[in-house]
Amino acid sequence: MEIIDMSTKRKLKKMVSVLFILGCFFIGNTKCKGADLEYISQETANYAVQERGYDLPVDEVVKEEAIEDCKNVMNQMKAIYQKADKGTSSNVVVSETVMEEMQEVLKEKNVPVITSAPYSNMANYSKMEEFLFRAEQDLPGDIVLYRINRDGGIERLKFNYDGTDMYLLAAKAVWGMNDNPSIVYVSYTRIEEWKYTEKGWFGYTLCVPKYPEVSEAVDGSSMIRIKPLSDECREVSKRCVYLLGYQGNNLLCSDWDRSDMEGLDYNGLYEYLYRMKYGERYEFSGNSSGIPAEEFENLIMEFLPITAEQIKKWAVFDSEHQTYDWERLGCLNYSPTYFGTSLPEVVEIRDSGEGNNVLVVDAVCDTFICNDAVITSELTVKFNDDKSFKYMGNKILNNGTKEVPKYQYRIKRKN
Repeated sequence: MEIIDMSTKRKLKKMVSVLFILGCFFIGNTKCKGADLEYISQETANYAVQERGYDLPVDEVVKEEAIEDCKNVMNQMKAIYQKADKGTSSNVVVSETVMEEMQEVLKEKNVPVITSAPYSNMANYSKMEEFLFRAEQDLPGDIVLYRINRDGGIERLKFNYDGTDMYLLAAKAVWGMNDNPSIVYVSYTRIEEWKYTEKGWFGYTLCVPKYPEVSEAVDGSSMIRIKPLSDECREVSKRCVYLLGYQGNNLLCSDWDRSDMEGLDYNGLYEYLYRMKYGERYEFSGNSSGIPAEEFENLIMEFLPITAEQIKKWAVFDSEHQTYDWERLGCLNYSPTYFGTSLPEVVEIRDSGEGNNVLVVDAVCDTFICNDAVITSELTVKFNDDKSFKYMGNKILNNGTKEVPKYQYRIKRKN
């Protein structure tokens, strides 16, 4: 479904506003004095604020309602937060299980609730969907969506559609001293454009400062999944594609199979497979010349249908020291792209025979472009009885390779 085209309605609205102000100036220059001119000046200033769309003034009653609601919701979750394991870091992070417990509590309010965990399904999603369907028909309405964050706090997102424009009243609350709710901000912003896609994603772009007011581009884009994924797709997404992503390795963003594996970036891929296997980030010892050959090859062969000889041939290998080169991903070996921030999401699982499954994977990008499928690929995976699995191939569909930036290998190949 295409972006809702609000430009025509906004142009008409803008034209009426401009004519009103011009009329006021005309009257002011001919008949009005003092207080009348001050009123005209204030109306002109108000129009300028409304037209820019961000940092809009918030009615005090509406603001207080949002603040009180946030505090009430936080207090409903307080017992769960206090019992949760928050670790020893000053930056509190609660588990997905804790966030889901909080979601269950808020679900009873009969309002939409999501968590910030990847692949979180929205509780009471039909409420949000109904609001969006009505907005697509230019029917005014509003909806409050709660998002539970990693720190155990919440965001209260109130979307309002007036028949022409959509606005977002956002309030954020965190846990302060003595585990009491503390409000971080309340903001009111016009949504520049939005869409509700057939795949079930609500994408929107907020009005933000632009050049020359700011020297660098400000991203006001967000994507929220409304329609729930199946439990199987969620589980397989977390297990097979989430930690891979689309930056630092090219397993999901290139075409390959057992007969054509030369192009994979094995040196870049290693750290992602390491984290999938061991549940922690790979830490390279700078004192060594590289990753020992046996250690490197065993991990790669566990996840890919490849031999040690092939790895030596296609990866960056130091035969003298019997090690594989490795570098941390950084500004010297990686140029950031919007595509690289995409979230891989398994939307369909098919049995392809021979013990293999085909995972249909969408690259969901909410950075600037709000696209629920920059590319779609079919990732073939072989699942084993011991719960291990092996990647067997990847095919990008619909000529999607043209949407993928040229891949930058982590370490420059020697051949």
